[in-house]
Amino acid sequence: MKGLRIYAVAYLVFLYAPIVLLPLFAFNDGTIIAFPLQGFTFDWFIELTRTEALHDATVNSIFIAVTTAILATCFGLFAARAGNRHVFPAKGGILGFIMLPLVLPEIIVAVSLLVAMLQIGLTPSIWTVIAGHVLICTPFAIAILNGSFANMDQSLEEAAVDLGETPLSTFRLVTLPLVMPGIIASLLICFTISLDEFIIAFFLSGNEPTLPVYLWGQMRFPGRLPVIMALGTILVVLSIMLLITAEYFRRRGLRRAGLRDTGGFL
Repeated sequence: MKGLRIYAVAYLVFLYAPIVLLPLFAFNDGTIIAFPLQGFTFDWFIELTRTEALHDATVNSIFIAVTTAILATCFGLFAARAGNRHVFPAKGGILGFIMLPLVLPEIIVAVSLLVAMLQIGLTPSIWTVIAGHVLICTPFAIAILNGSFANMDQSLEEAAVDLGETPLSTFRLVTLPLVMPGIIASLLICFTISLDEFIIAFFLSGNEPTLPVYLWGQMRFPGRLPVIMALGTILVVLSIMLLITAEYFRRRGLRRAGLRDTGGFL
């Protein structure tokens, strides 16, 4: 048991040490990413406000992430409800096919999407990136919302129908409020995944780069590395805040259903 604990600690240090180094060099008064540190400065964060190309890439990424989160959560909501409430031919195969992007290498998905879109006459743009991100985010939305539907008492929907509500009004007035914590968690997780995703955006963004693609391009210029570190620090903080918020809503949904928390999202 002691050896297992040592291994777990060593693994966590190896995994998160690079993230800890981000703020150190982001506040370092020097363009060389190396120890010893030369001093403390906010200059690199101020430089972020002066870079127009960075602002454009940020706007692109936020638009893509918001659109992806909404579409993927809607698709995930429909798929999760169908999987939990209905029986239809080849149900297992269809749901398994939808979840397939979880296990496929992203490079394969990106190249396949690029070839398919070029064949039908679409040029790489923000909308092709959104299509790719919806494809990879929908399985995460389904995984989160599956738990919400599984934890919901189906007799509540049946009681609403018996009392005269239509299926649509039952879904709007009974089902949606009960699964709302899962919907919010799905939106936040899909937003975070889309905002951070690089490979699909690299192949499908064309001349409208997302924030990760822009950062990759800046890596060719050593003098820009401290600015990248500053931006990376901001993104890490925002991602952690979003994940904490999503986890809060997930646990809140479990508490409302009277269930015991047994772990994270997946």
